[in-house]
Amino acid sequence: MPKRIILPERGRIELEDFDLPADSPPAGQALVRTICSLISTGTELTVLDGRYEPGTSFDRWVRYPFPMGYAVIGRIEAVGDGVEGLEQGRLVAARAPHASHHLLDAARLVPVPAGIEPANAAWFALAKIAFTGALAAECRLGDTVAVIGAGPIGQMSVRWAAVSGARRVIAIDPCGERLGLAGRGGATATIAEPVERCEAALRQANAGELADVVIEATGHPAVLSNALPLVADRGRLVLLGDTGYPSKQHLTYDVIRRGLSIRGAHDTHETPWWTGASIAAYFFELVGSGRFDLGGLNTHVFDAAGFLEAYDTARQGRCQTMGLILDWSCCDG
Repeated sequence: MPKRIILPERGRIELEDFDLPADSPPAGQALVRTICSLISTGTELTVLDGRYEPGTSFDRWVRYPFPMGYAVIGRIEAVGDGVEGLEQGRLVAARAPHASHHLLDAARLVPVPAGIEPANAAWFALAKIAFTGALAAECRLGDTVAVIGAGPIGQMSVRWAAVSGARRVIAIDPCGERLGLAGRGGATATIAEPVERCEAALRQANAGELADVVIEATGHPAVLSNALPLVADRGRLVLLGDTGYPSKQHLTYDVIRRGLSIRGAHDTHETPWWTGASIAAYFFELVGSGRFDLGGLNTHVFDAAGFLEAYDTARQGRCQTMGLILDWSCCDG
């Protein structure tokens, strides 16, 4: 029986059975059996614990029962009429919830090239989110980019900055355990300090200057006011982390006095050229060529039936966890 992870109400998460049509997929659709899915720890814990205020994007988005997750790698089991270029057995990526099986429009599926492990391919969705931040930042050759937060989104932001031609990429996170992964991904310097105490270290890593671009990848409301002083005059601050408490975010004098730009970036900010499919394909190209180093990012693998342990681990081990993978081989039937 197919299974999926849902949130029936705030704070309670379940693995439930669900039905799929017994017939072959309808025209234009494909049946996908999930191999693995990646937990988006920031977003999913915010939703699970209800850590958001009324009127926020989370408040408008979450409706119970709520399907958890959005990063799935699986194999096509069958295709409907009219599907071209996707055959049975093909490894694909899908923006879909945590579940053992999916019936999806074929247009939503992105082929995963040979040679990329499914657990690494599962980072495609978080890479896409970070890519929207890179677009908003308008990184130029020779810029210094500082990324606040070396969690999953921060790790992807570091890698996009590194391939964009940044002169220096500086990762900032008080959890020093995470910074080694940022260095592996292209950070030229790392700072294991709280953001409110890192200006001197940032200047030291950047020839005495502040950063041309600062990417806030934590989603913590207090970070905004502490990030602004790190931006160089007429520089750009990108808010990539979607906080559940925007009423607690505060500006500083830096915005007006030093001519700073604040730019919001969100998963939904696609363009005619950069869509979910084209960004995923670009990500896979970079991974396959070795320019995007994902080594070490997957720190835990859980049987999907042990999903409760996975979410408890995400809650309790922020500094010791990164990629939490759910293995769906338990639910092949």
